[in-house]
Amino acid sequence: MAIGVLAVQGAAREHLEMLRRLGVEARPVRTAREIEASDALILPGGESTTIGKLMARYGLLEPVRQLAAKGKPLLGTCAGMILMAKEIYAAGKEQPSLGVMDIAVQRNAFGRQIASFEADLEIEGVEGGPLRAVFIRAPVISSVGQEVAVLAAHEGRTVAARQGNMLALAFHPELSDDTRLHAYFLGMR
Repeated sequence: MAIGVLAVQGAAREHLEMLRRLGVEARPVRTAREIEASDALILPGGESTTIGKLMARYGLLEPVRQLAAKGKPLLGTCAGMILMAKEIYAAGKEQPSLGVMDIAVQRNAFGRQIASFEADLEIEGVEGGPLRAVFIRAPVISSVGQEVAVLAAHEGRTVAARQGNMLALAFHPELSDDTRLHAYFLGMR
């Protein structure tokens, strides 16, 4: 199984390292052909407008949509989650979106960079106790469609959800030492 990590901007290196710790073949992807050759794909955190614009410029939006439509696992963390959403609040008109997951997100819902924090979260479907979650200018999921399962909340706000083969996280699991969320993602195939 070859896992691709979108590497046009953002925290690709950290996701690749986490996957390698799990003994999985993982590679950075930057082209449509590399996305199409992936068995699963991670959209990392970073700056969602920048990532979206680069994806549009290099013709990567449609290959990611096709990957999701084929039922291959898709994980979006922070900015990646924003890109996956069908509706994005507090986004400029230039914000590209994949629109593949039936969620609405609010960008920077917990505040600016200085308001970044860590919290312990219970994630439905992930055993072994709470996970340490790193929130950096984090979004939240403000609403979900009928096919979407809420997996975790922080202070009453949805921060993790799953819709079939798609997993959206408002935080950065790649910035902790805990591999359980990446292992959960790998088990979604």
